[in-house]
Amino acid sequence: MHRRAALLVVDVQVDFCPGGALAVPKGDLVIPVLNGYLELFKRRGSPIFASRDWHPQESRHFIENGGIWPAHCVQQTQGAQFHPGLVLPEETIVISKGIAKWDDGYSAMQGVTEHDTPFVMLLKHMRLDHLYVGGLATDYCVRETALEALKEGFNVTLLADAVRGVELQAGNSDRAMAEMVHAGADMATLTSIGSMLVSEGEAAIANDRQSPP
Repeated sequence: MHRRAALLVVDVQVDFCPGGALAVPKGDLVIPVLNGYLELFKRRGSPIFASRDWHPQESRHFIENGGIWPAHCVQQTQGAQFHPGLVLPEETIVISKGIAKWDDGYSAMQGVTEHDTPFVMLLKHMRLDHLYVGGLATDYCVRETALEALKEGFNVTLLADAVRGVELQAGNSDRAMAEMVHAGADMATLTSIGSMLVSEGEAAIANDRQSPP
């Protein structure tokens, strides 16, 4: 588990929380739960990633430029910062997405590190194959990230108690979660994840023992 699994916190930014430019209803409620996951994964020595929307002002994602969303998470603005209540460890690797003016940036799998390394390439280089995913919003960026990760061959566990949806239409979040599960994602909560990680760690050790030197 130490080598193969990682935590991915999706877009817990000021603009997506209450008072922000594109607030997810009660989006800030994911923060204390995510902090619990962050502490758990940090304690276990597992990699931690945090994705962020990092849009240019002229992004076609925005209504003023022909998109469907009000301007949000514009590069170098306060709204684009991670929520101050989110306790990201110093070693957290930040993944930026939606950087180009034509890019909606829904999926963190399309993002890059500060050194422009594609996220998927980095995960494979680090020999990670299981992502535990929580954050905002269930029916958009969390959904797109999980579905694309599954298509890329990663195992995905959705942290069901650490996601919230935009809900432009009632039921969108439930439908998104059902779609992710149907595509192959597992679900977990902070109270159930401990046994899952123990089992995963034991399986990794067994595989290592069976692998040729």
